[in-house]
Amino acid sequence: MQYNNRAGAENYKDIKLCFIIRIMLNVRYRAINIPRFLRFLGRGYLRRGSFRTCPPSFYDIWRISLFLRTFADIIRYPNKMAKVHQSLKITAKKALNAGYYLLRLRPVDGVLPAGIQPGQFVEIKTPENASLLRRPISIHFVDYRLNELSLLVRAVGAGTEAICAVNEGGVLDLVLPLGNGFTCDFDKESTVVLVGGGVGVAPLLYQAAVLAGKGLKIKMVYGARTSGELVVADAFEPYCDVEITTDDGSAGLRGRVTDSLTFREGLREAAMVQCCGPAPMMKAVAAVCREAGIPCEVSLENMMACGLGACLCCVEKTVKGNVCVCTDGPVFNIKELIW
Repeated sequence: MQYNNRAGAENYKDIKLCFIIRIMLNVRYRAINIPRFLRFLGRGYLRRGSFRTCPPSFYDIWRISLFLRTFADIIRYPNKMAKVHQSLKITAKKALNAGYYLLRLRPVDGVLPAGIQPGQFVEIKTPENASLLRRPISIHFVDYRLNELSLLVRAVGAGTEAICAVNEGGVLDLVLPLGNGFTCDFDKESTVVLVGGGVGVAPLLYQAAVLAGKGLKIKMVYGARTSGELVVADAFEPYCDVEITTDDGSAGLRGRVTDSLTFREGLREAAMVQCCGPAPMMKAVAAVCREAGIPCEVSLENMMACGLGACLCCVEKTVKGNVCVCTDGPVFNIKELIW
């Protein structure tokens, strides 16, 4: 992917924001002794006897380690932190079933960032400050010819309800693109199986379009509780065949996505399974893929507050230790996860 790298200015802006967020969180929850911390930074501890006169607390050392972690991320991923802060105008809005809304947006000025990956997400500032923090929303589709980005949003709380309440012609404040996306590089003859459930189906449409554009064979399994929640099944038809499963049998096969014909017979030829949806569904898919020896990627939907790895509320345990889903994910190979 070619990131829209704006020299080092954006990187240092992100560092500053991380510092502010982390200090605010720790002051709020009294996790740091500010006077002692300032003395620690100002006086230094290389001088003899300084530890005895002004010893740092455990939280002081912890705070410094988090600051160092931010710098380490910049050094390890010099272009990864480059993001674009844009205002996008809603050019079309469609209300779907079960509280879902399909929003199409276009930049008020300029163009969309180049090289957006399927599986990445945006952070949206809620209108009228309906919530303190931005809301993470998966990128549903990108059309560079129209300079247009689509989002599939489900109104489930104050933040998403405020976003969905904005009408055509309204403007939303976005930071994008965030996170890492799905693998897109496969051999020409490869078959990729996409599995989506609920609003988790959102990032898979763009992935299907990208893979189809490369001439790959795609199988799609779309699961939902009822037929009313199959809100974008038709959108996949230009790119792949879609197998439907519903919990109540109101559409397609009655059962789970792992009960589908694709899972019973079609995984043998799959180069990879890529999945997004409720955690129990993804864990069930991961278990089947492990048993069959099929590579599998999942897109996690942990709570994400900042999208920068600053607040640490989206941490996930992996074989490499604790990582932030918003920066190291949201897409992970199941080999990395402790499931």
